[in-house]
This record gives sequence, C-alpha cells and structure tokens, in this order.
Amino acid sequence: MLNKLRPALGRVLTPIGRGVARTGVTPNTITVVGTAGTVTGALVFFPQGHYFWGTMVITAFVLFDMLDGAVARVTGKSSRFGAFLDSTMDRVADAAIFAGLMVGLSRDGRDDLAAVALFCLVAGVVVSYAKARAEGLGYTCNVGIAERSERLIIVLVAAGFDGLGVPYILTFALWLLAVLSTVTVGQRFATVYQQANAGPGEPPARPVPGSGADGVPGADGVPGAESGREPAAETPEPSGETAELNEERHAPGRRA
Repeated sequence: MLNKLRPALGRVLTPIGRGVARTGVTPNTITVVGTAGTVTGALVFFPQGHYFWGTMVITAFVLFDMLDGAVARVTGKSSRFGAFLDSTMDRVADAAIFAGLMVGLSRDGRDDLAAVALFCLVAGVVVSYAKARAEGLGYTCNVGIAERSERLIIVLVAAGFDGLGVPYILTFALWLLAVLSTVTVGQRFATVYQQANAGPGEPPARPVPGSGADGVPGADGVPGAESGREPAAETPEPSGETAELNEERHAPGRRA
C-alpha cells in the first residue's frame, strides 16, 4: 500500500547515502548495525514495559537501516548476498519487536494481548514465506494490504502511544494487524491459486533454477529501486530472491 512512496523515498535517501558512503561504511555494515540496534531496543525496553522509549530507539535504527540500499546504489556495491543479508536481518528484527512486546504485555498482565502479538508474529512470517515460496516457483505474488512497512508502522506507532498512556490503542492496533495479516495471507494464496490454475492461454509458471527445496530464497520487505540491495543488472537473479526486492522494507518514517 505504501509502494507509491518509493520513488520519493529514493530521491530523499540517495543524497544522504552518498554522504554516508564517503565515510567508507559498507551497506552490509549498515544492515547489521541497524538490525542489532532494533533488536536491542525491542528486547531491552519492551519487556520492561517502556514502550515509548523502545519505539524511539527502534525507529532510530530502522531509519538508519534504510540507508543500506542508498549506499549500495551510489557505491555500486549491490549484491545478491547483500539482498539475502538484508531480508534475513529484517526477519530477525520483526521477531525481536513482537517477542519483546509479548514479554512486556505478559508481565503487565495482558496475556490475551500477548497472544494476539504472537499471532501477528506468526502471520507476518507466513506473509513473507508465501511470497518467497510463490516467486521461487515462478509465480508473481506482489499483493497484500499489509506488507512489512504497514505492519511495522501500525505496531510501532501504537506501542509508542501506549507508552505515553493512550488507552486501548495497542489493543486496537494488534487486533487490526492480526486481521490485516490474515487477509494478506489469503490474498497471496488466492493470487497463486489463480496462476496455478490458469487457462491454456496463460503462460505456465516455471520453477526457478537454484530455488531451494524449502522455497525461501527471499521474502517480503525490501523495496526494489529504493533499497538498492538488488544484484547488479548483469547478474541473473532467481525470482524467489526478487520477492525480497519488491516490497517495502522499513516502517516508521517512511518498514510486510
């Protein structure tokens, strides 16, 4: 849903990325540091019930992490490993955010809401996996009303306001996210089902050479033109990996 913001985001990040590139920092370093900061903020602040400050720390590192693609683009250091690292670290960050929320909510005595947070975590994984597996088999699966950026914006904004004492906002946001994630999974299943049962006039989907048996060469969460982490144009790329390059990556300030 936020795909329309990608061109504008790219224009904003490219000059910043050019300045960061002059320091000699590599895109992969930015990815790792951004993820480490996000994980630390989520697992240190959220379990203690400090949702506002946890959100501030996570947001800062998420915004920093967004620069990896811009730096890769201006330095010409885009690579398939960079795309793989980026998408894998995104999964780690997502898990840390929801795990921290689950612990914090449970310690606050909100066990029912902690269970909803667990559901959102699992649903987010399925959303990403469904796209990666579909594109690994040669189908297109770039659909969904709650991709990674939408999911993170919803949960982080709500957690921040909950930390400021706004009542019911986190409850509403997590239930909304649970519904939207479920709908997104359904949309992706329906899209792949339609392609798999296409009529004789439709081109059949072809498995992509090199996609693993588990079909997880990529996942949702990385914008193509904006992230800059896509492989160089001259290197053929399995479409399962392009799944990771087709979705938005970061949430606040802009990221399944």
